[in-house]
Amino acid sequence: MKSLTDESVEDFYSCLLCQSFAPNHVCIVTPERVGLCGAVSWLDARASFEITPNGPNQPIPKGPAIDELKGMWQSTNDYLLKASNNTLEEVNLYTLMDKPMTSCGCFEAIMAIVPEANGLMITTREHSGMTPCGMTFSSLAGTCGGGMQTPGFMGIGRTYLLSKKFIPADGGIARIVWMPKELKEFLREDFVQRSIDEGLGADFIDKIADESVGTTVEEIIPFLEENGHPCFALESLM
Repeated sequence: MKSLTDESVEDFYSCLLCQSFAPNHVCIVTPERVGLCGAVSWLDARASFEITPNGPNQPIPKGPAIDELKGMWQSTNDYLLKASNNTLEEVNLYTLMDKPMTSCGCFEAIMAIVPEANGLMITTREHSGMTPCGMTFSSLAGTCGGGMQTPGFMGIGRTYLLSKKFIPADGGIARIVWMPKELKEFLREDFVQRSIDEGLGADFIDKIADESVGTTVEEIIPFLEENGHPCFALESLM
């Protein structure tokens, strides 16, 4: 999987397993974006299609891109319209802010914008506490789950944070200002390497606030400023 990129394949794959409870949700799995549940990679989806050609995982030939930065293809839009029961017309795979992918309900984590910090926070199903956006995981899930397309909020698989295609149109991992300590430790080794690759330094993960710093915007902003978090130098999210 590490040798595969979105550019190197001719097909993406759909996953419609969650339509039993989110009828309009369409997961689009690429080599560099795991399914929201974290359990379906591009190779998993391809194998599933080969085993069950009429199953929930279908190939989506890429074709030319409409917007390479945001990650929009005419083929994914065409598939989305039909598979979402004519509910959704367009999807961008590489941004949180403009027509993001829909969220079902079985996602491992949720991203949400923190406008005051010009960044975003991530919380997980395992973290039951409050977060800087003023909602718990369950409240956020109710806000963006069920197959809705909600700019600024999106369910993801944990390992998507390690992808080179982690919201590149919005600034990538440099936008992350808060995540639970458990998620930090789960990802630490690979996240540090990604941070180095992005020129953010090996200590970037420690510039990201967690619940030990605080769970409100008022608590985390001084920490971000004191530690020189790059979010304040990025283009405005809003």
